[in-house]
Amino acid sequence: MPVTIQQIISQVKKDDPKINTDIIRLAYDFAREAHNGQTRRRGEPYIQHCLQTALTLAEIKAEIDVIVAGLLHDIPEDTNLTLKDIEKNFGKKVAFLVEGITKVGKIKYRGVERYVESLKKMFIATAADIRVILIKFADRLHNLETLEALPPKKQLRIAQESMEIYVPIAGLLGIWYLKHKMENLCFKYLFPEEYKKLEFKYEFEKKLENEKFVERTTNFLTPKLKEENIEFEIKGRFKSLYSIFLKMQRKDRKFSEIYDVFALRVITENIADCYKIIGIIHSLWKPKSHRFKDYIAVPKPNGYRALHTTVFGPNGKITEFQVLTRKMYDESLFGIAAHWYYKDKSAQLKRQPRWIKDILDIMQQSQKGDEFVSAAKLGVFKNRIFVFTPKGDVFDLPEGATPIDFAYAVHTEIGNKCTGVLINDIMSPLNTELKSGDLVEVITSKARIKPGKDWLKLAKTQRARAKIKQALKEGQQGALRRLIGWK
Repeated sequence: MPVTIQQIISQVKKDDPKINTDIIRLAYDFAREAHNGQTRRRGEPYIQHCLQTALTLAEIKAEIDVIVAGLLHDIPEDTNLTLKDIEKNFGKKVAFLVEGITKVGKIKYRGVERYVESLKKMFIATAADIRVILIKFADRLHNLETLEALPPKKQLRIAQESMEIYVPIAGLLGIWYLKHKMENLCFKYLFPEEYKKLEFKYEFEKKLENEKFVERTTNFLTPKLKEENIEFEIKGRFKSLYSIFLKMQRKDRKFSEIYDVFALRVITENIADCYKIIGIIHSLWKPKSHRFKDYIAVPKPNGYRALHTTVFGPNGKITEFQVLTRKMYDESLFGIAAHWYYKDKSAQLKRQPRWIKDILDIMQQSQKGDEFVSAAKLGVFKNRIFVFTPKGDVFDLPEGATPIDFAYAVHTEIGNKCTGVLINDIMSPLNTELKSGDLVEVITSKARIKPGKDWLKLAKTQRARAKIKQALKEGQQGALRRLIGWK
């Protein structure tokens, strides 16, 4: 269905009724004129792609400059106008964002080296301003939504690339709204038969049943919350089809054996009410052991905050509740984009996620294109785990990481002088695979001069391996100098 500029303006004003949207309409007129006569493969006017991109950005509460850049993002590549024209009409900030998207380019598999160069450009642009990747996500989402217009081979290539690169980055940035949309679209093309079967079962076997259960549970909980004068909203959150598919594969289960396909989200006004609501839920239904998570006191590294609990709900049915404030709810859907909406701009611009630095490190270390792609996928885009120091600091590592990776993530010297590790207060080998939630304490010794040679086999992250190689090399050079001095 065609998108109009009025839809975008209405979406922006829904979040901020007093905001001046004149620049959005001006950008639309500018883009429409620039793309006049151009069409997409499906036959619709090219401006529709610009409008769809901008609407997605408005939905995730991106800044006006970002929405404007979304409308203009293809102008330097696909029209006779230039970045100078954009800067002259819309200012340096918008031109900077459009330039970032232009640098990223359209990632295409035309030989590994060209693919890698495009990836490198994307990460360099991202490191300069994280908002560039928000525009790229919105652009990619619409491309995935219109994949049916492309030949099957191209559909598969774009879906594979999106699943391997874009989806994990969206997860790292906490933009679950876009992550789930992209991965479901990719799932449809990568595993068409499995997608059709699961979609049919979900729509006709589970969805209606779960919706009725959510309604019944909501009707029971609502009067209890009203008695306490708590302002709230209850929403059902349903697992994406791809998440269900992954769980079936990972745990070797049938669809009928997957029980946690939905959760109830209770959205309230302040943190104190979050804890009150958890108390009310636990007074109504027995909580399941070891299933309470306080991500408000200890947020996830991507900034996610909420209280999670699983209870034996109505009729003994296992039910997950997520309790969070309105701000936390928006951040849980829109991730880093929502931080600007809530005026946390300075903090976020200064604090880029660790994975960006990891990618830039990989770019410097990898000489060949295929090395960069392999290292990026293995070292950065794998599933992440979250482990804790004794002081409560949280570190974000790839699945399969060991205490060696953790030690070097904390500090190079901690890694170099590591002699042992306590995991959850138990002395453990250095080759132990860490798990999310582990409390890790590294034991160090000043007597240790350099890391062990076998540590390169234990380390899984690019950072740890690079630091170990550097320390071993410096150790060899020091030994040689001492030998020459002795002679």
